[in-house]
Amino acid sequence: MALMDVLVTGASSGFGALTVRALAARGHTVFAGMRDLQHRNAAAAAALRDEPGDLRAVELDVTDQGSVDAAVDGIEHLDAVVHNAGHMVLGPAEAFTPEQWVELYDVNVVGTQRVNRAVLPRLREQGSGLLVWVGSSSTRGGCPPFLAPYFAAKAAMDALAVSYAAEVIRFGIDTTIVVPGAFTSGTNHFAHAGAPADAERAAAYDERYGTFMDELAPRLASLTPADADAGAVADEIARVVDLPFGERPLRTHVDPSRDGSEVVSAVADRIRVEFFRRAGIDDLLTPNAAL
Repeated sequence: MALMDVLVTGASSGFGALTVRALAARGHTVFAGMRDLQHRNAAAAAALRDEPGDLRAVELDVTDQGSVDAAVDGIEHLDAVVHNAGHMVLGPAEAFTPEQWVELYDVNVVGTQRVNRAVLPRLREQGSGLLVWVGSSSTRGGCPPFLAPYFAAKAAMDALAVSYAAEVIRFGIDTTIVVPGAFTSGTNHFAHAGAPADAERAAAYDERYGTFMDELAPRLASLTPADADAGAVADEIARVVDLPFGERPLRTHVDPSRDGSEVVSAVADRIRVEFFRRAGIDDLLTPNAAL
């Protein structure tokens, strides 16, 4: 196993915080990207100093190209990036303003583009690298309601990752999409979920749906085994990072709720492989581009 220098975005909490620790424990040098190191995430950054391994907090706001560029410029060598930064919202789709949709896409989708534009020139020049995208089973699985902006953004990010995979492989850059299921504990996704700004329209749904949204997280939790551990997502990311070039899967699922995303993705990825072969561009596929 080759030790790598890895940048992880959104490392202050959730899967990101778990991932930086899992990678550092395996001996990798890890740059934990998080915003507002001086105030909001000062405690999260300080906590890294007590962790084993080479783990360094870096100021990085994926919604600000200047912040992203400065973070990447400050890293002497880089082998891999884990696109983890994201934000979830909960509420009726209609009640979110267009501006809120734009903000959510900015964090979950455009943020990855800002990071890619900062790191890919370096990875292309060195002829090697790895992009790990932290997706969501919601893009193809059970897809419960009242999470529409988040699900739509994650679906867009997934499509972006698939396109990037074929566009960077000739530069020796690998791609893996790690797809977590609905972990309702072990992260703060539901606790920190945003709410719609249009309270009047949100209230209009109360008459028909009542306490549905309050019950959603417990309902999803009931589908998940009691011993489900969000750390399994971090461990899977670390496993992918450890694999040699060409042996990594395009997509891997960690979904204890078994919402069906893995089945749909297996079909979709096989169809993509078959289409690439029919089009004569299958050299853009890795051996593990589909199950």
